[in-house]
Amino acid sequence: MSQTNILLESGTNELEIVEFYVNQDGYEGHYGLNVAKVVEIIRRQKVTSMPEMRHPAVLGSFAHRNGRIVPLIDTAKYLSSSPIDNPDAKVIVTEFNTVITAFLVSGVNRIYRLSWADVEAPGKLLQNMSRSTVTGVVRLDDRVIFLLDLEAIVAELHPAMAIRLDEPDEHEEAPAHVYRILHVDDSKSIRSMVLHLLEKEGRFEVTQAVDGQDAWEQLTRLRDEAAAADIPLSNLVQGVISDIEMPRMDGMALCRKIKEDSVLRQLPVAMFSSLINESLARKCASVGADTQFSKPDLKLLSDKLYELISTRQ
Repeated sequence: MSQTNILLESGTNELEIVEFYVNQDGYEGHYGLNVAKVVEIIRRQKVTSMPEMRHPAVLGSFAHRNGRIVPLIDTAKYLSSSPIDNPDAKVIVTEFNTVITAFLVSGVNRIYRLSWADVEAPGKLLQNMSRSTVTGVVRLDDRVIFLLDLEAIVAELHPAMAIRLDEPDEHEEAPAHVYRILHVDDSKSIRSMVLHLLEKEGRFEVTQAVDGQDAWEQLTRLRDEAAAADIPLSNLVQGVISDIEMPRMDGMALCRKIKEDSVLRQLPVAMFSSLINESLARKCASVGADTQFSKPDLKLLSDKLYELISTRQ
């Protein structure tokens, strides 16, 4: 299956997921993956062991197209089950954060197109039980599909792929202003990391939202508070950083709503997503995003957002 270009049309709040399953140790779990991250689905590949594999779920690597060497992760082993051993197992080759990674799964069912409004955020119990690797839940007639946080999985297995921000120079002058921003991401681990890094950097005071709907409710509340107090909105919030893939309301739909609001539209919106590429950058621009950067490099985004806010202040 080749990657499709249907997903993430500008601000429609829709997504496509490919459903796969892991059938080990008497348990069959059904999981979903954003089609926009899928390069192809192929048969199980023969792998070569890699030196210093940090996790037993990393089986090794295999040669992919154009001579690329791709690591293969046994999804069942990562989820604490026994290794996948069925002969008709499938490999889902993914690309996000500009990195190609492959996941071994027991099998693949089909593709579903749905609205992010149909995706429920996981409860705290599910987050704790899944080590925060589940970012959404889709209920079908006869089963539940869990959306996996692949960025968190890959960052755990390969720490160099984690979101990063250069340490502040101890001789560097303190920023002239500290701006209040709203950061929106459905991944608990990414929220924690971004909050820690940005506040350590010292240029932003960060409030967070768990998805686009939560962010929209927070922003409209701030807009109404500013109007009631007869003060500029910029006294309360100066910018927004948003992920794209989120339950209930995705980042594209959120950005469109912000830019269509006569007051909120003044806020610079920076999209920060593992999916950013040339095509998606055009879609971000079409909903009014002021800038967009691919995870995991937070430094470029921080610099650009600070510049955008400073200019508008």
